[in-house]
Amino acid sequence: MKFRSVLLSVLVVMLALAGCRVAPLQQDGGETNIQVSDFGRTQNGQKVDLYTLTNANGLVAKIATYGGIVTELWVPDRNGQLGDIVLGFDNIRDYEEKSPHFGCIIGRYGNRIGNAAFMLDGKVYSLNANDGNNHLHGGLVGFEKVVWDAKPFQTSDGVGLELRYLSKDMEEGYPGNLDVTVVYTLTNANELRIDYTATTDKPTVCNLTNHSYFNLAGQGNGDILGHDLMLNAAWYTPVGATLIPTGEILNVAGTPMDFTRSTKIGARIDADMDQIRYGQGYDHNWVLNKQHNGEMTQAARVSEPTSGRVMEIWTTEPAIQFYAGNFLDGTLTGKDGKVYGHRYALCLETQHFPDSPNKSQFPTTVLRPGQTYQTTTIHTFSVQ
Repeated sequence: MKFRSVLLSVLVVMLALAGCRVAPLQQDGGETNIQVSDFGRTQNGQKVDLYTLTNANGLVAKIATYGGIVTELWVPDRNGQLGDIVLGFDNIRDYEEKSPHFGCIIGRYGNRIGNAAFMLDGKVYSLNANDGNNHLHGGLVGFEKVVWDAKPFQTSDGVGLELRYLSKDMEEGYPGNLDVTVVYTLTNANELRIDYTATTDKPTVCNLTNHSYFNLAGQGNGDILGHDLMLNAAWYTPVGATLIPTGEILNVAGTPMDFTRSTKIGARIDADMDQIRYGQGYDHNWVLNKQHNGEMTQAARVSEPTSGRVMEIWTTEPAIQFYAGNFLDGTLTGKDGKVYGHRYALCLETQHFPDSPNKSQFPTTVLRPGQTYQTTTIHTFSVQ
């Protein structure tokens, strides 16, 4: 019996060390927990549940079945005080009517498709134009505006929620019945892991991501200009005036787009550069440094000096969109009555490149019958 206890302790330590890529948060030896509560009903009468996931160290993620939205994410600071680090609303109605994609699953195609159309196998597919002449984040009723089927689970590594949605053929203009599963896991290694899987019965395009707005000082607690950001990316895809990629892939060296070393987000965010003016700050796709397609690599590291919180992002995706909250303007009141001002959060959306269906030189986002779309993104939390 004593040998089994020692062996178990060794295994726990090994798992913890394997899961923490930066200094781990203090572990308190608590128990994992899953709770479900009523989050109201949509305007068309669908019931929405809110799942609360708690890991063994006290980290908490709350996820709604509407849009798969991460409504809250509670992470300790360097003093062990929990803080909610994602922007959002207190009720379902605000998510339906006001949300700029807070915390949701984005699909069928994350980011922009130019002129709201693409050609696949010689046929042109027209999509809903919801961003000027372009198509953005899945259209008028993307995956963020539907209620997903949910199944909670618990493993030795943590707690999670499996969400499933069937996107019907020609929904928002996309061909094929797309069967999508998104699994959130809050691990005892202080990770929020997101696994995306999809299959189709007709050739289509697919590019899924999560659109959480982060502020490591706590949601609503000022802007993110003092956050330090590192992007593991030596290249980016420049855009035109409507934020559609030009098709070029440019080196970041010597430009305000260079985050290969940890840099204050506010250091060059208003630089005299067309790319910055187009997005009113950072709103671009960075090409991650990878040896092989589908390889799990570090994409980003963000730290906030006051709280000491650190977030690393690891992904199998080839790119990441860094958006600095440029279009937040103080007109939205979020959780706890907090007003969300200019650049009060940042988004780091792992993805394939924007407008890939119209750019043959970009990594393909085409999914065909018999193939499985599968990507993973891991957010790891620590302190310094």
